[in-house]
Amino acid sequence: MFSFIGLIILFPFILLISIIIIIDSKGWAFYLQKRVGKNNKDFYLFKFRTMLKESDKKGLLTIGERDNRITRFGSVLRKYKLDELPQLLNVLSGNMSFVGPRPEVRKYVKMYNEEQLKVLTVKPGITDVASIVFRHENDILSKYKDPEDGYIQEVMPAKIKLNLHYLNNRSFVKDLGVILKTISKIFNL
Repeated sequence: MFSFIGLIILFPFILLISIIIIIDSKGWAFYLQKRVGKNNKDFYLFKFRTMLKESDKKGLLTIGERDNRITRFGSVLRKYKLDELPQLLNVLSGNMSFVGPRPEVRKYVKMYNEEQLKVLTVKPGITDVASIVFRHENDILSKYKDPEDGYIQEVMPAKIKLNLHYLNNRSFVKDLGVILKTISKIFNL
C-alpha cells in the first residue's frame, strides 16, 4: 500500500525524471535488469536508466566516480539514489520490500556458499544496511587493480555478512531505522 501511495505522490516527479533521461541520452527512461530474489527466483528490477544504451554489455559493475558509461543526468540520479525510485513498482508487484538484502545478479549469486544463500530466504529490499555501509561502492572498487575480483573476494562477502546479521536481528523498528539512515546518508544529514 505504501508503494502504491508513493507512486501516486511521486508520479509527476517520476515523469519529469523520465523526460530528462530521454532528452539527456538516447534510449528508454527505464532500465530492467534480471536479479535474484526470494527463494532464488529471478525477477526484473526496475531502475531509471543512468548509463548509455547497451552499457551493461561492457560489465556489470560500475567503477569509480565517473564511469564513462554513466550519462550526465545519470550521475545526478545515482548521487541521490533517485535511480532506485522505480523499484516502488517492484514493491507493489510483491517481489521486493522496502528493507531487505539488495538483490544481486545471477552471475554473483552462483558464487554464494550455502550459508550465504540464506539471504535469499526473504524478499530483497530497496535499501539495507550494506547499502549504507557501502554507499560509495563504486569508489571502493576503483581502488582495486581488478575491481571485479575485489568485489567477489572482499566487498560481496562483507555485504552478505551484514545482510545475514540483519536477517538474524530484523524488526519493524530496525527497518524504520535503516530507512531513516538511508535518507540521512543520501542527503548528508
